Amino acid sequence: MGQLVFESHNWDVFYYPQLFGGIMITIAFLGLSTSYFGGIGVPSVPFFWPELGLFQKKKYDKKNPIRVYMDGCFDLMHYGHANALRQAKALGDELVVGVVSDEEIIKNKGPPVLSMEERVTLVSGLKWVDEVITDAPYAITEKFMRSLFNEHRIDYIIHGDDPCLLPDGTDAYALAKKAGRYKQIKRTEGVSSTDIVGRILAAMRDTKVNNDCHLASLQGHGTHAEDTGPRGASVSHFLPTSRRIVQFSNGKGPGPNARVVYIDGAFDLFHVGHVEILKHAKQLGDFLLVGVHNDQTVSERRGAHHPIMHLHERSLGVLACRYVDEVIIGAPRGVTKDMITTFNIFLVVCGTVGESNLPIDGEDDPYSVPKSMGIFQTIESPRSTTTTSVARRIIANLDKFKMRNKKKEESERKYYAEKKYVAGD
Repeated sequence: MGQLVFESHNWDVFYYPQLFGGIMITIAFLGLSTSYFGGIGVPSVPFFWPELGLFQKKKYDKKNPIRVYMDGCFDLMHYGHANALRQAKALGDELVVGVVSDEEIIKNKGPPVLSMEERVTLVSGLKWVDEVITDAPYAITEKFMRSLFNEHRIDYIIHGDDPCLLPDGTDAYALAKKAGRYKQIKRTEGVSSTDIVGRILAAMRDTKVNNDCHLASLQGHGTHAEDTGPRGASVSHFLPTSRRIVQFSNGKGPGPNARVVYIDGAFDLFHVGHVEILKHAKQLGDFLLVGVHNDQTVSERRGAHHPIMHLHERSLGVLACRYVDEVIIGAPRGVTKDMITTFNIFLVVCGTVGESNLPIDGEDDPYSVPKSMGIFQTIESPRSTTTTSVARRIIANLDKFKMRNKKKEESERKYYAEKKYVAGD
């Protein structure tokens, strides 16, 4: 097993609501009663905060930080994975993530869509991850658990509230639970890797043509009849809330003299190509602003079955990336002078690798304004990966992925049938 380490900071803040409420009521009562009690002075609330220490997480102890571990396949990375790791990080000071090996995934679930190297790159690119252990086992064995506790100094092993069963029906985390070193987080509803594969497969069923035409539709070159077909492939059960967006956000804007770099796109099926180009773009300035195009814009250019992920799903995927500082949700296709002024954009960039798009009659160059201002730059895309190339992998192993999804969908249905409310998150 290999290990990668990343620099990270923990800014989590929490409070005890009952105690907080009682203190605030008492202070309010005293404040309203000062005239009655002859002008008794009441110190301001902030005076109490440092002494009580109620509103801040305990100070980070460099000698003995709380280290938590969470593992997974992380195949077809999405905001559900990101939110799980965000919750896991909140339970400690340092988050160590185990990425399950290709062999273990094949043995327990079926073929992965992404390679180990790609999955590690995606996990490493998340803002909450401090270290990565490669080739982790699918089940927490006694030997591996000892390694986590002794070599990696792990305090707690984390997993979601959905059951993770081995082929023989046993709990993959039974040993961690027995050792008393297990903590549970709330599953993020509305998405899973199985769901995403299902959306791609549904797009193929909707077109009702041969595999060549399926590929053409996914690339945005379907016929008019195909493009006006049902949007079953894009059905999403995600319920976006403002709180979720705030949880993913860095919560701060650029400084007065920051060099703001802007890059835009669909960012559908967030993949390694996206991570690498965003990393490259961030290196050109101090603050990376990313424009995520709305669903209509993506659909017009790539065909009726795009995007596979909806606007808010795609925006959260981008926000979770450690190289991204801010996102414009539903950014316009063209970069305007007003946008440049409003966001104080220093440089607009575009990669050399993109999807095959449908031609739009009479469309102007979306980067004509920044080009005329001398603030546009094309940067070499580090990878050739695209949303279409990822979808092609599923199509190339169609029968295997159909079988994998059918098996997984049965366990998903059982989970939702027996689902109970879990506090937290």
